[in-house]
This record gives sequence, C-alpha cells and structure tokens, in this order.
Amino acid sequence: MSSSALLSELKHRLGVLIDAAEPKLHGLSRDIWTCPELAYQETQAHGTLVDFFSQEPGWTVDPHFKLDTAFRAVWGPELGPGPVVNVGFLCEFDALPGLGHACGHNLIAEVGAAAALGLKAVLEELPDRSSLPVRVQVTVLGTPAEEDGGGKIDMLREGAFEGLDVVFMAHPSKEDALYLPCVAEHDVTIRYYGRASHASAYPWEGVNALDAAVLCYNSLSVLRQQLKPDWRVHGIIKNGGVKPNIIPDYTELEFYLRTPSRAELPVLKEKAERCFRSAAEATGCTVEVEFSKNRFDNMLRFWTLEQLYEQNGTALGMEFTTDEEVLKESGSTDFGNVTFAVPGIHPYFYIGANALVHTQEYTSAAGDARAQFYALRTAKALSMTALDLLMNPQLLQKIKEEFTEEKHKEEDKETRLSTQRT
Repeated sequence: MSSSALLSELKHRLGVLIDAAEPKLHGLSRDIWTCPELAYQETQAHGTLVDFFSQEPGWTVDPHFKLDTAFRAVWGPELGPGPVVNVGFLCEFDALPGLGHACGHNLIAEVGAAAALGLKAVLEELPDRSSLPVRVQVTVLGTPAEEDGGGKIDMLREGAFEGLDVVFMAHPSKEDALYLPCVAEHDVTIRYYGRASHASAYPWEGVNALDAAVLCYNSLSVLRQQLKPDWRVHGIIKNGGVKPNIIPDYTELEFYLRTPSRAELPVLKEKAERCFRSAAEATGCTVEVEFSKNRFDNMLRFWTLEQLYEQNGTALGMEFTTDEEVLKESGSTDFGNVTFAVPGIHPYFYIGANALVHTQEYTSAAGDARAQFYALRTAKALSMTALDLLMNPQLLQKIKEEFTEEKHKEEDKETRLSTQRT
C-alpha cells in the first residue's frame, strides 16, 4: 500500500474509532459541564480527567503535573523506526464566574481527549509499524486557569512543554475558523489610598480615593483618542467606597490592556501607568499599581499547520468562515504564550448554536447533546492533522522552520520598539 493510501485509510479508521468512543467522551464533557469550577480550583474537573486517562489502557498519568489541578497523560514512544515525535493535545476545563461553561471549556477538554485517544488507537492498529517513519509519543496536558491567571504560562515556567514537537487544541465559537486574532494582554489592579472623613461635616479633612479612581478612569478614556485603533483598554471600578457620607479612603480598579503584539504592550503600559499615577498626584492619594504575574502573549501563526487542518476539516464537512468582520474579533489566551515555545494550532469550531461565547446562552449550548457531533468532528480534524505530520516528517520540519521565522519576527519587533522608547 502506498503511503498516501495508508494515510487515507488511517484517517478513515481514526474517525471510526473516535465515533465509537462517543458515549464515554460525551460523559466526560457532561461531568465537567455540570460542575463548573473557577481557575486553579478545578478539583472535580481535574479528577474526572485524571480518572478518565487512568482507566484507559496504555497511558501513564502524572495527576498533579507542575500544578495542583494540572495533569499529564503520556502514551509511547513505541512505534516506528525513526526519531521520536512528541505530539501534544491540550485540555482546558475551568469555567467563568456566574456563567459556568460559557466558553465551552468542557468541550475543549473533550476534544483534546478524543483527538489523543483516536490517534493512539489508530496507531496501535497498524499491522506494520515500520510503515510509520517516526516513533510516536502522544502527550495530553491538562491546563487549568485559562480564564483567569494563565495556567499554561505557569506550566511553561515550570518546563511542562519541554520535549513537545507540536501542540493541538481547539476552542468553541459560533463558527468554524482557522484563526481568530488572539492579542497580547496584561491585566493590572490600581489601588488608591486616601483618608476618610465625614462627607458633610468636615470633608476638607478627607483625601478622596474615589476622586482618584474617577480621574484615573476618565484619563484612560481620554487616552483612547491617542491609541492605535487595534489597541484596547477596558476596565471597572471594583471598590468605590462604602457609604455616601464617608469620604472614601480606598478605591480599586482593574483594567485589561491589549495590543496585537506583545512587542507593543510595554508602550501601552507606560501610557496607562501615567494615568494611574497622575490621578494620585492630583488628589493627594497614594497609589499601588500591580500588574498580574502572567502576561498573555499574542498567538503566532503557522501556515502549514493551518492549511493541513483546513484540508482535513473541509473533508469532514467544516465550512470555514471568510467573514472579514468575524475574522477581526479578538481576545486573549495563554495558548499564545505556548506558541512562543512550541509550534501549535488553536482553531475555533461551531457547536450547533449561534450564541456568543461568555453568555448564558452559550453555557446551555456547550452542554447540549447537539454539540457532540461538532466537538468530535473537530477532534478528528486535529488528530488527522497530527497523522499528516507523523506520516510526513518533512511537513513537521517545515513547521519548525516557520516557528523559528515567526518568533524571530516578533523578537525583532520587540527590539525595535524597545530602542525607540529608550
């Protein structure tokens, strides 16, 4: 059998094997969906996934890999005569406060698990292991805290992604898309400290921290006139005082700062910080400016991976959006940081509903049985793309070259902007 015929047969068989596992995969997703948990607190979802892989034959599971609610499941390497290629699939499983799984992370976990199980199962069926040009290792990483904190960034810091050659995951959306702009983001908390006094009897004795917060908020609104069109600054006042007749002695704001590239983020941060500190100066307050531990990077794109995924998805019936307005929609994810360490792909997939993510309607859609067809179809496309790389190591080499090129572009931009600031 020719290599192309073998690849076609393996892809067909992979789809059959994933479909056969649908009941337990659906159960996995439902168990996570029915018990939504916030970032770093995903004990039940984590336990469900650890149990799932522990009960599957052939997997070696590290239940608390680098973080308490992270895990790693590994199969292989045990096939093929060539070098080891370590393929990674990522599972997210944290939820949103008040909304539950309105971002569909239960489906992300299911897709990652399904793709990994399907790839392992079809490779185990190979009658002639020498037909595979590489030795394969399949790694599943459970990555907590995407919605708040950035668990993948913590795991990167601890070396969790070392040894992986390529990583795959897919995110629910309202359409199938190869890519949506995932921009760099850093969130910041600003705290103003003043002095309380009676707001009617002797207000002159007070130092009004709410005035500082309002000045800060308004200064940032004015700053937007001088920001680039694709920069974003948005936030809230989390604490504005306790009672109208008390001059507030403490206020707190939280803002997200976003730019298309991590190289531009320091420029925006400098501009915003001047607003934070000038409000304190104007009101006589003291200020604390605390940027979060983890900065989310923009996502690097790898064209070869996207083309392979598009071919496999199209063959399975996906219709990838070409709507320019949709393709301008942006958010941030800690998967962006991963792409600066390992080449990977993060496509989006339709789940059978037109609801928008981060809404109650999307929570319902993510738990609906109708989402199963689309989730498993996505898992097949990811796993088939991994098969393309395993059967043709030249493609993987091309992706690694793209990785080096894209990373160098970003580093050159950072150097240029840093030189301009100094």
